Amino acid sequence: MRLGLQLPSFSYPGGPAAIGPTLVGIAQAAEAAGFASLWVMDHWFQLPENSGWGGPEEPMLEAYTTLGFLARATDRIELGPLVAGVHFRHPGALVKQATTLDVLAGGGRTTLGLGAGWYAREARGLGFPFPPPAERFARLEETLRIARAMLAGDRAPFAGDHYRVDEPINVPAPLTAGSPRILVGGNGPRRTAGLVARYADASNFLNPDPGESRRVVETIRREADAAGRDPHAIEMTCLVDADLRPGRMQPSDLVAIGRDQASEGIDQLIINLPDVHRVEQLETIGREVIPELATLGPAIAV
Repeated sequence: MRLGLQLPSFSYPGGPAAIGPTLVGIAQAAEAAGFASLWVMDHWFQLPENSGWGGPEEPMLEAYTTLGFLARATDRIELGPLVAGVHFRHPGALVKQATTLDVLAGGGRTTLGLGAGWYAREARGLGFPFPPPAERFARLEETLRIARAMLAGDRAPFAGDHYRVDEPINVPAPLTAGSPRILVGGNGPRRTAGLVARYADASNFLNPDPGESRRVVETIRREADAAGRDPHAIEMTCLVDADLRPGRMQPSDLVAIGRDQASEGIDQLIINLPDVHRVEQLETIGREVIPELATLGPAIAV
């Protein structure tokens, strides 16, 4: 099992002027500790107050600008949004952003995470379209089809119910075949699982309940097999909240979470840390958690 790190908050000591230097320190510490991947949310407002992250008055950075900054600060760690909401950008612009990141990061270390979106307040607050769920999922599928074609160099025009692309030119192309990988985020066993099975290289589940990962993994693999895809080729990831502040979790608790998720078919565990700017905890995770997780594999046959 691999371990990834998401950065859901930019409320660091020192205020806005400290965000850039703090991000560099976090990214470099995570890479040195052996984290496989580094992710940012694609949000424009901080998550609602009841999320625990403080609400819209707290700092939030635009995802792809931040990922470009993190690419410059690192050499090897994989990078991507977890996940880009399809209602924020036209697919052509989104694929161009993802390809640009891949080229400038050096090729082969980026993922294009995609999702249908859910945070109505930020969309309406800043004037983004926020159609009903059925339309957002329809837009997600069209975006996946366009992304697959453009990343492969296919210049055939595309005309769907929501998007039209007459000349899907994408130059420069990604430096590495198969990059950026496409990940679809969401826990839905029906619509999301089907999209993963047909179009994605990876899937992400958010804070799954016990047994939930197993059910979704099995659904995706079943549908992938029915679609003629190799279920072995789809990486299963999940995002969980961790808290290593004194009196809360221990590194061994994080290993136990990884062991449970591996038993349900998860290949990569991704964590949020509320005080990630304390980079010494990343060093601890590198010593005490990452080597243990590396011994684990998904228990579900793939």
